Parts: sequence; C-alpha cells; structure tokens
Amino acid sequence: MDRHADDLMRATLAAVAPGTELRDAIERIIRGRTGALVVLGHDERVEQIATGGFPLDIGFSATRLRELAKMDGAVVLDSTLTRVVRAATQLLPDASIETSESGTRHRTAERTAKQTGFPVVSVSQSMSLAALYVGGERHVLEASASILSKANQALQTLERYKNRLDEVTGTLSALEIEDLVTIRDVTAVLQRLEMVRRINEEVSGYVVELGTDGRLLTLQLEELIAGINDERDLVIRDYLPADSNRSVRDVLDSMAALSAPDLLDLAASAAALGHSTLPETLDETVSPRGYRLLSKVPRLPGVIRDRLVENFGTLQRLLSASLDELQTVDGVGEGRARAVREGLSRLAESSILERYV
Repeated sequence: MDRHADDLMRATLAAVAPGTELRDAIERIIRGRTGALVVLGHDERVEQIATGGFPLDIGFSATRLRELAKMDGAVVLDSTLTRVVRAATQLLPDASIETSESGTRHRTAERTAKQTGFPVVSVSQSMSLAALYVGGERHVLEASASILSKANQALQTLERYKNRLDEVTGTLSALEIEDLVTIRDVTAVLQRLEMVRRINEEVSGYVVELGTDGRLLTLQLEELIAGINDERDLVIRDYLPADSNRSVRDVLDSMAALSAPDLLDLAASAAALGHSTLPETLDETVSPRGYRLLSKVPRLPGVIRDRLVENFGTLQRLLSASLDELQTVDGVGEGRARAVREGLSRLAESSILERYV
C-alpha cells in the first residue's frame, strides 16, 4: 500500500475505532443482524452513482444510523462524518470495476470505494461481520480482544528486537571508540533499526484500530521506541560515504523499500547506505564522524554538535582533541569544552566496559 493509501486507511480505522460513535453504530447494526452499507463521505461522485432513497441533512448519531440501516439501501454520511446526507439509497457503481467479492452488498461496497475514493463500511447480515473498503484495500473490523491479542504478540516481538538492537548499538559504540568499525557492524545496526521500525509500524496500526482500548499499549510502545528515529538518522550521518550524493532521507527510503529477504542481506543494507555491494567490502573499516556519540553528551545542543563534527571530521580526532582545540569551535567555551571531553571519556569507558566485562 502506498503512503497516501496507508494514511487514508489509518485515518478511517481511527474514525471507526472503539470509543467512537461510528463504531458504536456499527456494533449496534451487527447485534441487530440487519446488515448495512455506509459510505463515509459525500460529493458529486457519490451523487452520480446514488439513486432513489431519501435526501437528508440531519446530525449523525449511532442510534440514527442503526435505525436507517434497517431500510434497504445505503446510508451516505458527509465527509466530516457528522451528518447523514442520504438514506435508503441504491448505489450503482461502474460494473466494469474489478472486485474480488461475491456478495451483492460487498461487491457494491468495494466498487463504490474504488470509484469515489471514499471509504465504505459493509456489514454482513448473515455473517455478523463488518468490512471496511478503502481504495483497493479490504479490512475486516475485529473485536478489541482479538486485536489486543495480536498487538501484545507484536509488542513482545518488538521488545526482543529492541533488546537485540541495544546489544548491537552498544557493540558499535565500543568499536567506534577503538576505531575498529567495519561496514558489516554498521549495516547490522541499520538492519536492526529497520526491523524495529517495521514492527513499530505494525503495532502502531493496532493502536489506531483499538482506539480508546489501546491507551496502555500506546504507553508501552512509546517507551520502547523512544529515540529510535534519532538513532537511525545519526548512524546514517556518521557513515554516509564522503563522496555520496545521497541524503539521510534517501537512505531511509531505500531501507524501507527493501523486501523482508533483502533486509536480512547485509550487502543490501550497505548498498542502501551508499557503499559497495560486494560481499568482501563488508569487512572494510570505516570511521564515524561522531554525530551519534556526541548526541549522548548531556546538554550539548545539536548545532554545537554539528559544528564540532564539521571542524574535526572524525570521532577519533574529537576524542584526541585538547580543551584548547575544542574551544576553537564557535560556541564552545571552556566549560562546554570540558563537558564534551568528560562526556566522551565517560562514554568511552562505559562502552569498553560493557563490551569486555
């Protein structure tokens, strides 16, 4: 699914999530076993395929939608989902639009969603099942308990991957201090960061779908992924080849585009970063610029961090710089220079101890 379609799906799932009045209406319809076809938006495209029924302009409520669904035909809401525009109307979308559905109501729903661009909810009378059609995608609305079970499993997986990520980033820090980093070490970190990002996306989808029932899940997720996006950016800035014309955004997009099998191939991650794809080059040494470790120095503004990297070029030169040399950087006085020296020294000691003790 492309980014626009994904955003529309998420926005629609949020609109029908538990705790919303629209979800309350859908659940009432399911319990009443009447079935329903509800178009979540209205414009000229909808008017062109709508015939018969009753033109309305009344405020939306769960009980009203439940009662209107008892009649044959579709219910059309306005684009803000606050008013009912039409009821008991027949939808006649283009019959040439391809559909994988077999039931009349679901076929109409899928074709209407594709033709108008508006999401459509179809509630099956016989199966007591609600399906959401957004563009060319179909999503079955499940009970909160079922979604929560999947979300908790995904969260446990995320926690395991996050622990492994902490291990490889800790190893990378120690290797950076010793100036022993290889492309293999960098791509292993990028690989884990991308895996965590993908699992986070999956769990975030469950959070949206759970609505008010996903509040505790949200807190757990935020705690687990805190700082992940910044870490990705800093690793890329540290190791982008000097002669590369790629940006951080380019690398992130390339990593996101990797298939699951390709993501397991370190050479593919190296290529996304702009390095050679030859297997033997994975063991070539590379030197970090120092963005990532400097970001761990307390109370060091990002602009000063960038100036330090621009001035010294590599982490090793930063580590060996004297207080006087650090003070030659604009914005770095004696106090800040001392804080940088002491901060980097503590990071060096802790990184080495974590690796060898």
